[in-house]
Amino acid sequence: MTYRAEYIWTDGVEPTYGIRSKTKIIRDDEEPPIWGFDGSSTSQATGDNSDVVLKPVFTCPDPLRGQNNILVLCETLLPGEMSPHPTNTRAQARMADEKYVDHKLLFGLEQEYTLLRDVTAKWPAGFPESGYPGPQGPYYCGVGVGRVVGRQLIEEHTTACIQAGLGIEGTNAEVMPGQWEFQIGPLGGVEVGDHVWIARYLLCRIAEDHGFVVSLDAKPIRGDWNGAGMHTNVSTQSMRENYDAIIAACEALGAPGKPEEHIAGYGDGIEFRLTGAHETQRYDTFSYGVSDRGASIRIPWQVEQNGKGYIEDRRPNANADPYVVTALLTNTLGEALSS
Repeated sequence: MTYRAEYIWTDGVEPTYGIRSKTKIIRDDEEPPIWGFDGSSTSQATGDNSDVVLKPVFTCPDPLRGQNNILVLCETLLPGEMSPHPTNTRAQARMADEKYVDHKLLFGLEQEYTLLRDVTAKWPAGFPESGYPGPQGPYYCGVGVGRVVGRQLIEEHTTACIQAGLGIEGTNAEVMPGQWEFQIGPLGGVEVGDHVWIARYLLCRIAEDHGFVVSLDAKPIRGDWNGAGMHTNVSTQSMRENYDAIIAACEALGAPGKPEEHIAGYGDGIEFRLTGAHETQRYDTFSYGVSDRGASIRIPWQVEQNGKGYIEDRRPNANADPYVVTALLTNTLGEALSS
């Protein structure tokens, strides 16, 4: 049997790593082998020492090609010692998961994004070609022409995620025209990152066919418009059992030095999105509260009512690396709840 394996990895282009992929033809029922690429073309190596290793770590059906074709998510390794490449953030998430495995952390990530008309204009598809639409209000979970744009793309993406076996839980139109969201989880810290990166790949790939550009910019339009985040819902086993652990988790995230550490890993342009307006707390201020979307950490009202559950970290940007986000939360909560 011959099939195609689409090898997918994250590059080293800063400030936010992007997605790269290439196709390998595999014959005779062989498993996807270790492969490689030219790291000098992805900001991951120099021309005089350009090889970077691709190690398959997660595979799933390829819903775009169908048949026996697969998607292969890879970690990047340094040749020779085969140690994680400096841009291999999945390795960080793995280490955090292994260290605090007894806490059984679960994550649900809400990936917002903006559809743009083209690369050069960087103008949201939901905006008139020149000028601005009416103010925010009718667009969130909106229905109909003039309220949403790109629904066929979103439906195709959702179907592709389901067919790939990803843990997609839902989708909705967001507060700013041209913005949408999909949710992945609840899953472990490494697994949820795997699923988000594959879902991002599928979104960008399907958007090619529709002529849209997918932007993860934290504040694609400056001014009186909501930014784009990746709100992160997280719980430990103890949080799922009692409310004291919920409060302890919030306090741990606000402990000296922790807000700054997390903000530094929560994506590029965070100061433009976390302004204290548009359902955000300021990036240089930490707070938590029940049902408060203007807080850094929101405790859902059902959680307070039930006396157990999860919390929502509303700070991560849309362009944040899910592996970095889950590693930070795993280490902070695991350490605090272990003491």
